[in-house]
Amino acid sequence: MMRQEKGIIGPNSVSGPPAQRDQMSNGSSITQFLLLAFTDTRELQLLTFWLFLGIYLAALLGNGLIITAIASDHRLHTPMYFFLLNLSLIDLGSISTTLPKAMANSLWDNRAISYQGCAAQLFLLVFFIIAEFYLLTVMAYDRYVAICKPLHYGTLLGSRACVHMAAAAWGSGFLHAVLHTANTFSLPLCRGNALDQFFCEIPQILKLSCSDSYLREAGLLVVSTCLALGCFVFIVVSYGQILRAVLRIPSEQGWHKAFSTCLPHLAVVSLYVSTGIFAYLKPLSISSPSLDLVVAVLYSVVPPAVNPLIYSMRNQELKDALKTLIQSAVFQQQ
Repeated sequence: MMRQEKGIIGPNSVSGPPAQRDQMSNGSSITQFLLLAFTDTRELQLLTFWLFLGIYLAALLGNGLIITAIASDHRLHTPMYFFLLNLSLIDLGSISTTLPKAMANSLWDNRAISYQGCAAQLFLLVFFIIAEFYLLTVMAYDRYVAICKPLHYGTLLGSRACVHMAAAAWGSGFLHAVLHTANTFSLPLCRGNALDQFFCEIPQILKLSCSDSYLREAGLLVVSTCLALGCFVFIVVSYGQILRAVLRIPSEQGWHKAFSTCLPHLAVVSLYVSTGIFAYLKPLSISSPSLDLVVAVLYSVVPPAVNPLIYSMRNQELKDALKTLIQSAVFQQQ
């Protein structure tokens, strides 16, 4: 049940003179939104805070170490590690968009986020999610060329080409973020300001719309999803070609290395795509706060936290660079 606090507009609170209703309907009277609380029990709120703090610090440490190791070791200045550095930067931005606010709300028992803060959070989240997905597509292409067309690798993935592809991923994320944020926050909102999510998410804001104009944003979501599915098919086909090429090598060790590398990557991408599409395109008939919460954690929190492990635990060069980095840091302190 939604609490009637100051600044909270309940679903049935649109009443009064026509002028007041018009002001309510265009959303100008909404100065803040209420995010979903994980629990009403104070002890569990603190437990949630410490759990999210642990995940956040692990993500910061893992991605930060990868960025530092790649930037400081000239042996890792190759296309594959350049894309991995960009992925770590995106993961840091993505998880920093949602978790700090969720931790603060759990710690201070507060659910409010300002209208401007909600718009900024939605913009950044869409920006980083879309940029990451396009970058994962580029990374699959990089591995495909390296393994299936090694003689053309230097030509197809030169320094300029790598910069252009990374810039295209970041630029695509920015373009999607601008379109979705502008569309979403131009909608008239008159069904309250309580969101059934722990961060500002497009489907939850669309639920507050009181006109058919939300169909414009829904259509844009469908277009974005179709593009994401196209990228996912490209990633699956690329890894399929890689596995097919590796299976021709008469080396059981090579098979094991390829499978142990490709399958975790595919698992993370599949989780990312399936949960993201489900979150944004699921029918309202199967929507519930608990289900939406689990799905949101799976696509917004889990990938940035586990990507450092997935992309480094089978990579000896990166592990050696990290070892050297840690040893030099310890030596300097002594």
